[in-house]
Amino acid sequence: MSIVKNMKQKKRSNCPVNYALETFGDTWSLLIIRDIVFWGKKTFTDFAASKEGISTNILATRLAYLVDKEVLEKKENVKDKRKSIYTLTEKGLGLIPMMLEMSAWASIHDPDTIAPKKFIEYIFENRNKMFTLITDTVRKGGSLFAGTDCVMSKIRIS
Repeated sequence: MSIVKNMKQKKRSNCPVNYALETFGDTWSLLIIRDIVFWGKKTFTDFAASKEGISTNILATRLAYLVDKEVLEKKENVKDKRKSIYTLTEKGLGLIPMMLEMSAWASIHDPDTIAPKKFIEYIFENRNKMFTLITDTVRKGGSLFAGTDCVMSKIRIS
């Protein structure tokens, strides 16, 4: 029996919050999505290098689960056939506003957060425009903070 089949379970209820939590509500799934959106990570090795220190067996399980749930798509890496590239599906891209909302909430309530407060303010002053810009950038393989085509390179924050 595959790892993903072992993780499948009957829905507890038809509540939308329950569905969301059952789909990606564990810490590791959200951190994988964060790494794609904020830092442009795409490979197993990239995710494994995150400072939170996910174990490789849990990482493999979460990646397979997110692919099974159609939040991520797994593609062959054309540069290195031994590696796979993980990208957000349209369903996964729909999580970007929630990730930004979580970051904004944390920037208010966690005095030690590294979230740039001016950037968070800028996003929410220009909410629809920024949500679209970030989603389009990630859809094209970019990210919020890393890489030459990141969102931060496209905006000016005073």
